[in-house]
Amino acid sequence: MDILIEILPFLMFAAAFIALLRGYPVAFTLAGVALGFALLGLALGVFDSIHLRAFPQRIYGNMMEMDRSILVAVPLFVFMGVMLEKSKVAEELLEAMGALFGSLRGGLGISVIVVGALLAASTGIVGATVVTMGLLSLPTMLKRGYDPGLASGSIAAAGTLGQIIPPSIVLVLLGDQISNAYQEAQRAQGIFSPDIVSVGDLFAGALIPGLILVGIYIGYQVFVAITQPSKAPAAPADDGVTFGKIFHALVPPLALIIAVLGSILTGLATPTEAAAVGAVGATFLAAFRNAGAGSNPVIGQAATGLGALALIGMIGLTLFFDLRLGREAVSRTDQLGINIAFLFAAVTVLGTLVALWRLKKSGVLDDVMTSTARISSMVFVILIGAALFSLIFRELGGDATVQAALEAVPGGKWGALAIVMLVMFLLGFFLDFIEITFVVVPIVAPILLMMGIDPVWLGVLMALNLQTSFLTPPFGFALFYLRGVAPPSVTTGAIYRGALPFVGIQMAVIIMVALLPWLATGLPDMLYD
Repeated sequence: MDILIEILPFLMFAAAFIALLRGYPVAFTLAGVALGFALLGLALGVFDSIHLRAFPQRIYGNMMEMDRSILVAVPLFVFMGVMLEKSKVAEELLEAMGALFGSLRGGLGISVIVVGALLAASTGIVGATVVTMGLLSLPTMLKRGYDPGLASGSIAAAGTLGQIIPPSIVLVLLGDQISNAYQEAQRAQGIFSPDIVSVGDLFAGALIPGLILVGIYIGYQVFVAITQPSKAPAAPADDGVTFGKIFHALVPPLALIIAVLGSILTGLATPTEAAAVGAVGATFLAAFRNAGAGSNPVIGQAATGLGALALIGMIGLTLFFDLRLGREAVSRTDQLGINIAFLFAAVTVLGTLVALWRLKKSGVLDDVMTSTARISSMVFVILIGAALFSLIFRELGGDATVQAALEAVPGGKWGALAIVMLVMFLLGFFLDFIEITFVVVPIVAPILLMMGIDPVWLGVLMALNLQTSFLTPPFGFALFYLRGVAPPSVTTGAIYRGALPFVGIQMAVIIMVALLPWLATGLPDMLYD
């Protein structure tokens, strides 16, 4: 009986893992297994039912902290990404970049990597990016004589950049969990005025490793084009590509990315505020791409344009005026800025309403809202199920067991970190990043942080690790997404073969960041310290 009680947490984890492999819904699996083992714990006298009675309050209380504004960023970033996908912004960007670089050997591969990085920074949704580029780029690359393995590997690798390049949903959720774990670790060490790690810290920490990854991906495309030109031939020059076409396709989404990410990194806005700006900006951008919707397209285009300019004007005002309301003393200059900001806000709201109406008429808005509601509800339902799972796992003694196991690993914190990264990598074959983030990270992160590991460095390593597992054969999720849209002429073996070099690049970058922590911690320290 004592042995059963000791291994109960591991049996709980194994039961949840087996149920997930059988295809049961994630949120209900986590909650159902947790309740089953709670009843078993009650029968064995090792679980107190008071924890179950208090759980509904915990959802909105300290444990989940769902009233915090950071979690509002999730549906806003999802809305932003889905809007750019459904409105064909990604398609136009991909076509323009392909026309620009396609006449060079390896140019189409470089275009896929560049567009993948831009879509990663604007959508942060791996599945949407891989499917979009698979449908648009893969047939073109095959038609131009590209090796099927190189073409499919490039698309899958570029699609996974949404895991690490901010702002991404992965970093938002992972940053939230790392922040909670860091505060818990400090309280366990007797520090009752804990330091805070924000999602903005994690965004800044992931930026340099993400850009390094993009650079090495592009370098690999150039290397293949030079050493094996038959695998990456040049496409015929496209006489239809013009500066205006490139400008129209590239500059607006790039400006949106810079506005969202720049406002976070410079401290002008929180991630949630920046996500709101990104959602409105994506709406304006999508409305421009659907100029023919509505009975008065010229008037609608003008109203949308004025709304976009007013939004840019409000962002610009924050650089020169203190726009905070409710202050006792407001200077005459700041009051002028506040009045102008109110005017810009009114124009922005009007422009947004016009843009939404045009997107509604074109049918884009319905698809965007449905996808956003589906993805966001999935995230939050899994969040609740994972919270219940983690609570019961801890009450059954799982935390103490895991801590003892990690502390017993040879090599101290380095050995413990290596074991955790290996386990997360293997779990990434079978579980989505959401389940891993909500179930595994709250259990292991406090223990690793109490060993003295930097929270930003840990978060970036975890994000890179999850990205690698998305790409690794034979179970990588990105490979499954691509297999679903690839033509029959591209075999599964070709997809796996093409992904392997990029997995090697991923592993090299993980080792680089592990050996040089300042790659992850340098930018946050410079910006926020």
